[in-house]
Amino acid sequence: MLTETFPLYCDGRPFTRRFANDHGWTDRKLAALVRDGKLRRLVKSVYVDALAPDTIELRAAAVALIAPKDAVICRETAAWIYGIDGLALRDNDRFPPIDCVQPPKRRASRLTLSTGHSQTLLPGDTVEIESLRVTSPVATAIHLARHLDRPFALSAIDLMLHTGFVDLSALRAATTKYPHHPGIVQAREVIRYAEALTESPGESWLRLRLLDAGFGRPAAQIPVKGRHRDFRIDLGYPEPMEDGRRLGLEYDSDLWHSAPGDDIRDENRRNELAEVGWHILPVRRLDIWGRYPALELAVGELLGIQPKLPRRW
Repeated sequence: MLTETFPLYCDGRPFTRRFANDHGWTDRKLAALVRDGKLRRLVKSVYVDALAPDTIELRAAAVALIAPKDAVICRETAAWIYGIDGLALRDNDRFPPIDCVQPPKRRASRLTLSTGHSQTLLPGDTVEIESLRVTSPVATAIHLARHLDRPFALSAIDLMLHTGFVDLSALRAATTKYPHHPGIVQAREVIRYAEALTESPGESWLRLRLLDAGFGRPAAQIPVKGRHRDFRIDLGYPEPMEDGRRLGLEYDSDLWHSAPGDDIRDENRRNELAEVGWHILPVRRLDIWGRYPALELAVGELLGIQPKLPRRW
């Protein structure tokens, strides 16, 4: 029941737009409750009280309301259920369609858009959460690594490793279960490049750019003791360059490096790191995306290595 006298709307359980309409709540009222911070949308057309704790079980229950009853939830939707929100896959689409596999076709599909990819489910690939069948964390990671574009596949795997939902040895072992499946060659490469210390999708994409350019694998989250404080550098090459300095690269996201005063703070940080022998190359989103290889040329000049060009993505 929907009532405003309960401590939580619908006792904190997720409910659909249709359910709300059937109980007298118009779409305008739903929108107003979301705007006022009393409700939040979980997936398309599914709402929950804003005070309800965000759990794996809650997310699974929300998806179960709109997924086909015989479906196995997979890929991006399965990752979302596990709390992996930072895949940077749908920057302009907050509520993507539901990825699922439906027997007997055993093909991955979306409620409003077919993926067009075959999705094989092997024994042990599924778990049950709130009566909803979902691909296991390891199977979800393998499916993402196989089917997403390389940069997004890497950022997805990095995040799943960073949050502890999967471990690298389990992923490596799992790739042997799909010896001839589409995308498995990419999945093996992505898992080989993966790094659990990664803290943002931008760091994943930056590492992939460096690897594709032939610079070798950079170290991640490098601890540096400054003269007045300690630092961690996103990525870098600790071996001294010809001038004796070491090269560090830091991904400056639009979110954390665009406010007034950020430029001064970042410059002070780079100056302090320069005092202890580190040359820091700041990297922004536009340096990573696109065809012009200014990033590779700059790193190549500093390291004295000719980068592999053109860019692959």
